[in-house]
Amino acid sequence: MSGHTALATFAGGCFWCTESAFDNFPGVVKVVSGYSGGNVVNPTYEQVCSGTTGHLEAIQVTYDPTKVSYLTLLNVFWHEIDPTDAGGQFADRGEQYHTAIFYHNAEQKKLAEISRTELGASRKFSKPIATVIREYKNFYAAEDYHQHYCTRHPVRYEQYRQGSGREDFVQNTWGGKENIKVVPVTKKNDGVVDSPAIPSLGSQGAQFCDPSQLSDADLRKKLTPEQYEVVRKNGTERPFANAYWDNHREGLYVDVVSGEPLFSSKDKFNSGTGWPSFTRPVDTNNIVKETDASYGMERTEVRSKHGDSHLGHVFDDGPPAQGGLRYCINSTSLRFIPKEDLEKDGYGKYKYLFEDKSK
Repeated sequence: MSGHTALATFAGGCFWCTESAFDNFPGVVKVVSGYSGGNVVNPTYEQVCSGTTGHLEAIQVTYDPTKVSYLTLLNVFWHEIDPTDAGGQFADRGEQYHTAIFYHNAEQKKLAEISRTELGASRKFSKPIATVIREYKNFYAAEDYHQHYCTRHPVRYEQYRQGSGREDFVQNTWGGKENIKVVPVTKKNDGVVDSPAIPSLGSQGAQFCDPSQLSDADLRKKLTPEQYEVVRKNGTERPFANAYWDNHREGLYVDVVSGEPLFSSKDKFNSGTGWPSFTRPVDTNNIVKETDASYGMERTEVRSKHGDSHLGHVFDDGPPAQGGLRYCINSTSLRFIPKEDLEKDGYGKYKYLFEDKSK
């Protein structure tokens, strides 16, 4: 959560359709199609379609919890799927099309369980509810051509939706969007769990510090002068004279201000530039890309989403076999968590990144 927004993540079969259900719904700020729940970092559509990644086609909804309750979002989700189908959704079969609610906190888990129980007790369906409720693990945005497919390719989208059988099922079972039950927002149903600005890290996993609640004086105390110059003044450290350019240990690189996970040693490579270089981030949701026209050049700046730290730049001269990107990052923007310390420091959920997949 950041400011007046929060996240909800749902898997409802084809993400074109579930995305369209939430687009322009009151209180929804943004909807992104992607992949969630698996063990492959930054999977491609082809990989997910193979059914071997563990990922489900999913959407991530950014919403304003003061304007729409999480319970209402759950109702939108139910109205878009067949919750009794355990093998996929409509014409789309396979694990990648299973339905799931990925909860981001204990409050969302409780509300999802209540909502699912009420749906089952309504006797609207003769078969049991098959949609599972799972802890949120990760989300990777799908390729650009999948985003907002219903508005960019309306004719093809409607043909697919009709041909798959989804449209007839939704209309016959639920009717139009006007039949979605809107539950007024209360503190008990907004899907948000309050947390301190700088929470401690525990067994439940690392929580991000919210830098917006830190004054400039606090940041100067938290950071060294060089770190402050880089992350807040968009500075650049010296090449070949920084902490991690030649670091070969296995572990996770997190934002020095907020603690949000950014890069893994598994994706680190020697670019010869003198700065830490990575082929991809751990979670694209923690990365923001912006145009940088400074110094008479046009580059793509990379910032952390929650910490709003200047990290570095991304270039298209990385290893072709790993996607062709080079994230050139300042060491001073990062904190390194060795893999053996992930659990202790609250990042235990990322241990899977360093497991030996050959065993």
